[in-house]
Formats: sequence, C-alpha cells, structure tokens
Amino acid sequence: MTRIDLNADLGEGFGRWRLTDDEQLLSVVTSANVACGFHAGDAATMRRVCELAAERGVRIGAQVSYQDLAGFGRRAMDVPSDELAAEVAYQIGALEVFARAAGSRVAYVKPHGALYNRVVHDEEQAAAVVEGVVLAGAALPVLGLPSSRFLKVAERAGLPVVTEAFADRAYTQEGTLVPRTEEGAVITDAEAVVERSLGLVRSGTVTARSGERVPVRARSLCLHGDTPGAVGLARRVRERLESSGVRVEAFV
Repeated sequence: MTRIDLNADLGEGFGRWRLTDDEQLLSVVTSANVACGFHAGDAATMRRVCELAAERGVRIGAQVSYQDLAGFGRRAMDVPSDELAAEVAYQIGALEVFARAAGSRVAYVKPHGALYNRVVHDEEQAAAVVEGVVLAGAALPVLGLPSSRFLKVAERAGLPVVTEAFADRAYTQEGTLVPRTEEGAVITDAEAVVERSLGLVRSGTVTARSGERVPVRARSLCLHGDTPGAVGLARRVRERLESSGVRVEAFV
C-alpha cells in the first residue's frame, strides 16, 4: 500500500494574533511543523500546539528559521554558520520543553521559508543547520526537498532524511520551488491542489511551470496552513488520498 505523511506549518501566531487554525488542522495532518519563535510563535503558542498535537497523536516537528519575525522568515539573510547552528539548536530545545511537558517529544526538524530555500543549494548554510540539529542532542530526522544539499549533508552526518513535496507550490524544471516573489508561485485552485497531491503520491512526479514532468519522490506532503481555506483544502486532500487507496500516516 502507498503511504504518505501529511505535514503543515502550525503555531504561526504571536501574542493575540493567530495565522493558522491549529486545532482544525491537527485533525487532518499527521505531522505538525511548529514555529519556534524566530519567524512566528511564542512560548504560549508552542505549549498550546504541542498539547493539542500530543492529544491527537500528531508528531511534533521543530520548524526552525532565520531570526526574522518582521519578515515571517521569508527574507534572505546572511547568518554566520556558528550563529545559525546555535540558533537552530536553541529553537529545537525550546520546543522540546513543551513537547515533553505534553507527553510527547520533538520528532523531526524542518527549516522554514528563506532558510528552507537557501539550504537547497547552499552547502555551508545546510551544514550549519545540520550542526544545530546535532548540537540539540538527538539524531532527529530532517525534512527537505529531494536532491537538496541539505539532505545530502544530513545523510553524511548520520541523520535520517525525509523527502518532501508541495502540492500548492509551482516547481521549476530542476525540481525546486518557484520563489514566492514570482507570479504563479502559489497554486490557489483547490481542485488543482487535490489532483497534484494524488499525482505526487502515486507517480512521484509533478508538472513544472515549464510544462515538463519532473520527478519529486516524497515521503511527506506539505499542506500550507496560512492559505485561505486551508482547513477545508487539507480535508479534501486527505479524503481524496484515502479514497484512492493511499494510507495517510506519520513517517516517524
């Protein structure tokens, strides 16, 4: 049976402001990428999301980022490797406190936004993120794009790697994500997202913006929680996958 993990970025609020419908999305996804305070999130939000995830058996992941609350972690930044490694470890450690208090643990790590895209090609920054994961004290699995420098560096360091795909993002013919600054980078047609999800899981390919079919074999499928109608769309994706014989389950 074909299996797939569904992950979403959660806890992306701050103080009284909330961006994602964490409670509803946690009834759909199997893995939760929890913001650790650098691009979004705060102590109370992290605690609440960890408690909800633990109650529902959803795996808790640390979504680590450049320190960029104002830019939501989507601005390019140049951070020295030693600082970045320390900041990654810091974020994982902060989330681990709340995960353990909820009776769970941090089960994996996923970079966010500009950091996610940077480590696809930048081996130095990728190595810094991996160093941060190791510094945090556990051989945690890491999520990233197939064939990225990040996953290659992580494998060399002995970390389990998990390939990831995005049904609501446009791809280049190289198998990377079209930058959000470009028109058409985010796919908003709900039916198209549902069909792309099934295609990614069944065939391991996606149609790039150029029209070419490119391989994107993934063990986890990301459903963005900050898009309009995110909960309804996530439910449709899961229902379509399961009705097509795909088993939806966490990768850890």
